[in-house]
Amino acid sequence: METIKIKYFTDEIEKLAYIDGKSDWIDLRAAENVVMRKGEFRLIPLGVAMELPRGYEAHVVPRSSTFKNYGIIQTNHQGVIDSSYCGDNDQWFMPAYALRDTEIHVNDRICQFRIVENQPRLAFDEVEHLFNADRGGHGSTGKQ
Repeated sequence: METIKIKYFTDEIEKLAYIDGKSDWIDLRAAENVVMRKGEFRLIPLGVAMELPRGYEAHVVPRSSTFKNYGIIQTNHQGVIDSSYCGDNDQWFMPAYALRDTEIHVNDRICQFRIVENQPRLAFDEVEHLFNADRGGHGSTGKQ
């Protein structure tokens, strides 16, 4: 089991935990009250910094209910936090864009993350043909 050092920037958010034992994703919460107007962009502080193990990265995505509940989307759609972002002041943020006026309160669950191993080094071998079954190209399910 890997250990991750975590620094909390506030004691107003719940400590990190797996999502009710239903998933290996972990919820992240707003660390301050946020009011956003339609069309506004904001970096919402998540109240944590972490020292990820070398060779791992965090993937941060919105929760499935974030748009419905708050009318915001995550502007980078999936945030990737690598192990070099690990200092005392390297707080995690959710870059959010409001599609309607909204209010987010301290401790509201707005996104989630998981830790994954970095992709291994790859080499690309250019070829003329792949010699695999042709599924039919873009938009195809492989059926004619």
